[in-house]
Amino acid sequence: MRGIFCNKKNKDIEDIISMNVFKRLYRSLTSTTKENRSSDYSPRLGATNLLYYGTSQPLAVAAVFRCVRLISESVANLPIQYLRLKNDRYEVDTSNRLNYLLSVQPNENMSAFDFWAQAVQHILLDGNAYILPMFSSFSMDYDRFVLLPSGSVSYDSTNNRYTIYAPTEGISGEYDENDIIHLKNLSRDGKNGLSVLSFARQAINIASTGDNETLNRFANGGNVRGIISNGKGVAGFGEYQDKELQQTAIDIDSRFSGGEHIVSLPGQVDFKQISLSSTDMQFLESRKFTVREICRFFGVHPSFVFDDTSNNYKSAEMANVAFLSNTLNPILRKIENELLRKLVQEKAARKFKFQFDRTGLYACDLDSRVKYQASMIQNGLCTINELRREENKTPIEGGDVLLVSANLKTIDQLQQEVTPTTNNNETDEQTNDNKA
Repeated sequence: MRGIFCNKKNKDIEDIISMNVFKRLYRSLTSTTKENRSSDYSPRLGATNLLYYGTSQPLAVAAVFRCVRLISESVANLPIQYLRLKNDRYEVDTSNRLNYLLSVQPNENMSAFDFWAQAVQHILLDGNAYILPMFSSFSMDYDRFVLLPSGSVSYDSTNNRYTIYAPTEGISGEYDENDIIHLKNLSRDGKNGLSVLSFARQAINIASTGDNETLNRFANGGNVRGIISNGKGVAGFGEYQDKELQQTAIDIDSRFSGGEHIVSLPGQVDFKQISLSSTDMQFLESRKFTVREICRFFGVHPSFVFDDTSNNYKSAEMANVAFLSNTLNPILRKIENELLRKLVQEKAARKFKFQFDRTGLYACDLDSRVKYQASMIQNGLCTINELRREENKTPIEGGDVLLVSANLKTIDQLQQEVTPTTNNNETDEQTNDNKA
């Protein structure tokens, strides 16, 4: 009986121990899971990924915000015109409602500037911008243009059908490809555009992480960082020892964050500092690198985002020319072509066109503008009164005559001037001979 009782008792003890082992294992796994879940919010782990919380967070990076705003507002700053072919040249058709909608007020909620600025923002950030022309039920003419919100359009590239659900605009249903003005960014198949963020995500992530890391370091005065370790012993053993060390680390971190510079460590706990110097904390080199990387993705010169580290007058001038020709003109051409393709029938496409007025781009400062106007007059490309009308000044008498530089003459005119001179010289020689 005694042996049976002892065996039974030992078996119960083994069961209890095994149950405790499983409990401890389960508790360890659950606690590890909870710690991993809450690790993103721990202030001791430093920066987190800002892009995880939404697509609007990349605009928190200064270089991204500046590039998107620069490109979108540069396009919106140019007035778009609806032109009609008349007498072998295109003139602005101010009587057509399309010209008013595209250049003044596309809909009752937005001006043309805001409309085109947001359309370009959709192209850069979402990869696609969708514009739906709405018709009036009375005149059957264009009534307004609606810029559809992000995520409200689903495009079936196989059947060329658009499914729209935009309750804020009161629009829902399926539309054909010809009914939607689809402005695309870089595309691999010609049907769906790709966002700049999909390619620049790593560079933007580095920039946002650097900004957040700098904020964390300077928010508490650049407090030190280190590792809490113990090679001897503290209260408890196993997982309890780990908890003690973790709690000690939290306590010391809170004391450093509270402004203390010298703290005491319990027992035999060691603290090894791993903080960076004040120069390293600013991340200057990495910030310069990420700014230039982001500018490359958007096609913007670093001087346009106020990074003037290697800037001079000549490079700034060439940067402006490159921005107009390589960054703005492709976007402008893309919009002009899509509007003509969707709003004008094929037979009438040769008589009408949409065009952004680019004249303001090529003469930004007053000195360049004066030189531009002077060259236009001297070359006979426009009259004085035409330029005065652009400057909103009254015309002058005789200002409608084309002028050219006196130094510019045709070869025939030069021959006519040379021939009479030669004849006069020969006549003078004959007269002198007769007198002699």
